[in-house]
Amino acid sequence: MVLAELMVLAPNGVEEESGSGYVEYAIYGGEGELPELGEIEAAAGDSLVEVSATEVPGDWADRWQEFHKPVLVGGRIWLRPSWEESRADAIDLVVDPGRAFGTGAHPTTRLCLELLLDLAGPGDASGPLTDLGTGSGVLAIAAAKLGWGPVRGFDHEPAALEAAASNAAANGVAIELEPVNLRERLPALASTTVANLTAPVLLEIAAQLIGGGEGRGSARRSLPAVAPEGAPPTSPDILICSGLLPTELDDVGAAFSPLGLIEDERRIDGDWAGLLLRRS
Repeated sequence: MVLAELMVLAPNGVEEESGSGYVEYAIYGGEGELPELGEIEAAAGDSLVEVSATEVPGDWADRWQEFHKPVLVGGRIWLRPSWEESRADAIDLVVDPGRAFGTGAHPTTRLCLELLLDLAGPGDASGPLTDLGTGSGVLAIAAAKLGWGPVRGFDHEPAALEAAASNAAANGVAIELEPVNLRERLPALASTTVANLTAPVLLEIAAQLIGGGEGRGSARRSLPAVAPEGAPPTSPDILICSGLLPTELDDVGAAFSPLGLIEDERRIDGDWAGLLLRRS
């Protein structure tokens, strides 16, 4: 009943928040657009609801920036939004939040960056790299700055490709970007490939590389294994996977083992996990 009444005042939308034993609705409007009720209780059926009005601070359009803080990843990459200062003692990686996934704040992104840094340490940061599900391009840009090249990123979301191109330009690196639906076909994969995706998508990628294999459960699917150039996509020598729950690590690792990719390392950060697979 409360929501129905509020929708009359705010037909374009209502903000809803719920918790233990309560539901809160909020509507926003310019001066004079909403009734000045002060703090009251109003009847809603057999219940009373608390009603309050608050003036929104004048800096509301900029306050969202407070939630995006720089992050030092692996002691070497300073991942920051453009309004924060760089650091002289770290690789500077500038990514502003947008519609595409990947500001670096999510644990799965950090796990991939840490594994890339580990590879770069012993001198493996060379040659081509493929970023599957590139999102805002964080991993592709970091790889280019660490020494891999050429770097190619693939995503099926136009907003992601636009964000990745913009972020690459802001960081002064060149990455090749192409739209691809990874559930339908795979591009040609570089010897080093990163894939910050979900377990079901990673299992389908493994099945495509094998040429049709076991998906989750007992369902069997026949999937095409055709790269854009018309040749079957080759399995990488090094594969970094994330976007996983810890309980999914064994299944994903097993899915790639027929390709000769064996678990080299696993990492867990809270509720998320990542894998580093190497060709045996």
